[in-house]
Amino acid sequence: MDAQSRGRADDIDPADQWVLNPQTGHYELRLDHSAGESPVAARTATGADSGHRGDTRIGSQRDGSASGDAGPREGSGRREESGSREESGRREVPGQRSRRASQGGGRGADASAAGGAGRRKRKAPKARRKKALMWTGGVTAFVVVAAGVGAYVLYERFNGNISTIDIGDAGNKDVLSEGPMNILIIGTDKRTGKGNEGYGDKGSEGHADTNILFHVSEDRTNATALSIPRDLMTDIPDCETKQPDGSTKTIPGTPGVRFNVSLGQEGRNPGCTMQTVEAITGIKPDHFMMVDFNAVKELTTAVGGVKVCMAKPVDDPKSHLKLPAGESVVAGEDALALLRTRHSFGNESDLDRIKVQQQFLGSMIREMKSSDTLTNPTKLFKLADAATNALTVDQGIGSAKKLMTLAQEIGKVDTKNITFVTLPVIDNPAEAVRATVVPHPTQAEQLFAMMRSDTSLTEVKQKEKAAKSAQAALLKGPKAAPADVRVDVLNGGEIAGAAGATVTWLQNQQGVLKSTNKANAPEKAGKTTLEYAPNQADQARALAEMMGLPAAAMKPGTADAGELEAMVLTLGADFKGAGIPITGPAKAPEGIEKASADKAVCAK
Repeated sequence: MDAQSRGRADDIDPADQWVLNPQTGHYELRLDHSAGESPVAARTATGADSGHRGDTRIGSQRDGSASGDAGPREGSGRREESGSREESGRREVPGQRSRRASQGGGRGADASAAGGAGRRKRKAPKARRKKALMWTGGVTAFVVVAAGVGAYVLYERFNGNISTIDIGDAGNKDVLSEGPMNILIIGTDKRTGKGNEGYGDKGSEGHADTNILFHVSEDRTNATALSIPRDLMTDIPDCETKQPDGSTKTIPGTPGVRFNVSLGQEGRNPGCTMQTVEAITGIKPDHFMMVDFNAVKELTTAVGGVKVCMAKPVDDPKSHLKLPAGESVVAGEDALALLRTRHSFGNESDLDRIKVQQQFLGSMIREMKSSDTLTNPTKLFKLADAATNALTVDQGIGSAKKLMTLAQEIGKVDTKNITFVTLPVIDNPAEAVRATVVPHPTQAEQLFAMMRSDTSLTEVKQKEKAAKSAQAALLKGPKAAPADVRVDVLNGGEIAGAAGATVTWLQNQQGVLKSTNKANAPEKAGKTTLEYAPNQADQARALAEMMGLPAAAMKPGTADAGELEAMVLTLGADFKGAGIPITGPAKAPEGIEKASADKAVCAK
């Protein structure tokens, strides 16, 4: 191929405009030929072929039509040769490639003539490859979303695709919070898009049909994906919603209804669903991500299909799903039918459908973190386009930069340490015909307590537990006598009068007479914390034992305290009452079914 023909716009593959910057480990978009070259190289190339320009345009496609145009860009027409680049001592970001370059001739022949053997491709250092994989390997909490968002950030032209909803104070205004992250994934049954007439309720605003509370641990070594049944009977609390005119409207709560009406009904938005989740679990979601039927079809198609396994053949006339026994790859309409069907598995209940959904998401996570996806620019491009058009999120993560930050945090979790679990339930005792469920009287609260105390449901390897082990060591050692413990108590939780009640309990029940009620904390706290100086460590260990504080609550300082200086105990949203241990059980309750994202299971 003639070297001067490399600047033609019709020679450029959009996927080839993604290049990996070896300095940062990130893919970057290169729209002209001189991108990534040194100024000297660009000027040299331009001088050698000043009359050659490339008009490069990029357009994402949705339903077959172009939706974006990057506009004309000028190209240099020629790159600097390898010899001068090596002499400069700098490692440059490669420019875009052309399809014709792969056909041989031209440059390859010149390289052989000049130096004997042609240039060999240099492998990226292991650390940089790992960084690139971590950057793109997010899991949503619905991994397809997070990884897609990571790719989307590099294509800033998608910036306007994402829809946002103002949920007021229901979530977190910041992308990340101190400690664990909690993201509510909502799949609605709203019928949008062609071909969805057979699903959901006609004219419905959309119910909270599929719900997953995705809890990412503070140290990012593990995550728990808690599925909440749509048919769970619960009390929906009052919730404030933002109106189109900017005003705020309070929607009255409703006792004793299905969880799925926490969204869409009576004008409720995802913020109402988040508050309902908090009322049930005691865990406040930081953010939400919402998708509908059409999004499922587009996302699964963009990723190239999701591998699933059936223990027996499936032929469901209601969802029109037909799958053979064994492994299959589903996308689009088939993927949606699989996630929606209730008549092909188990006892045809919503609980059995949840198991299939968890297996499906686990497979999607594996696909998203596979090298076939992470190193395929074309696939990442399609996924980013689909994801950004499919997502509706809260304003706290409603920008490119914020979504990338969130994706990077989620991507730190190893697939094998992502555990799917369903909220433990029993049949509703108030019903003669089994149609709804209620939380299990003991198992549900035990599981919630584990999540609130950031206890992993997965056995994390020892090297990954190093940080937690160091934190846990803070609880080991001599403990001061109760009379020697000096502490100020602040209320950063939701229970009114919690600080005063705790001080009364400490003084009357535990003998901590040097405890003081300092009323409300300056701001709300998600987790209870105990701040103390190095010379107060024995007091801190004693108080932690009395209150059942987890290791994560211990916040040691670096400078010793004065003789009369008190520790600071800030009660958070995880505080349930004076005398009630804050930490949860060390292991999941007996009988809880768990599924790991790294293991394939055949649906029965």
